[in-house]
Amino acid sequence: MKIVKAKNTNLENIVTIDKEMIGTDRRKEEIGEAVEQDRCLLVFDDSELAGFLIYHTSFFDCCFVSLIMIRPSFQRRGHASALLSHMTEISPTEKLFSSTNQSNDAMHKVFEASGFTKSGFIDNLDEGDPEIIYFIEKRFTN
Repeated sequence: MKIVKAKNTNLENIVTIDKEMIGTDRRKEEIGEAVEQDRCLLVFDDSELAGFLIYHTSFFDCCFVSLIMIRPSFQRRGHASALLSHMTEISPTEKLFSSTNQSNDAMHKVFEASGFTKSGFIDNLDEGDPEIIYFIEKRFTN
């Protein structure tokens, strides 16, 4: 497994993964901005792109992982955990947040296994499926 910052040459493949997962390329511009601003990480399994992570620092001046997408054929192999672990190490802020729907059991397990703790929830984003906020403090490496 290898994690690198995305480059403009990766954009089409990143959007393809996102489209595979949500059925549309409506986030193409958002993904393009993240790549351009060095806020997108890629995880490769051998030489194949397995998934990506996007973050920003506009969540109360803290880092927030806003999107993690892993291709279905690569899920449950530790790629999302590896991206979160890497992000925890390189986070530009001391506090790192992310979230997932209450119904997303697989992602709850990833957050908990990665050392994140529940920090709260937001109602009314997806009707009847609250968004659960997770938090971790940056790991300092020597």
